[in-house]
Amino acid sequence: MIMSDDWNTSIINEFRANEGRVGGPFEGAPMILIHHRGRKSGREQVTPLMYQADDHDPNVLYIFASAAGAPTNPAWYYNLLAAGKTDVEVGTETFPVTVTEVKGPERDRIYDIQATRYPGFAGYAEKTAGIRTIPVLALRRA
Repeated sequence: MIMSDDWNTSIINEFRANEGRVGGPFEGAPMILIHHRGRKSGREQVTPLMYQADDHDPNVLYIFASAAGAPTNPAWYYNLLAAGKTDVEVGTETFPVTVTEVKGPERDRIYDIQATRYPGFAGYAEKTAGIRTIPVLALRRA
């Protein structure tokens, strides 16, 4: 399922109207709004995503470039890596973060936790098997 701008806009509006909570397929899931600038367009964008809080460090959140199991990484992934930092919204708070990619066994551990908590992520990994490994990004409060 590739999400359209209208789909994202409705989620963003619902997120902001309900202190970071949304319903529908994301009801009860931890949601984050990622601000990023297009590398090519220069356009400011906001993307709603599910996130995973680090179990040991409250200043670290993980996001997943799953693109719902699409064969290519989402544009926001490249935008965030290029910038190395961004602003995020969690609940009613907006704050700056640094962005780094998690790789290897640590990436696998974090992704496996997400797939256990939210089985859709296991399905995304199955769809991308042999095509790409879904990237995991760590967002650390700046």
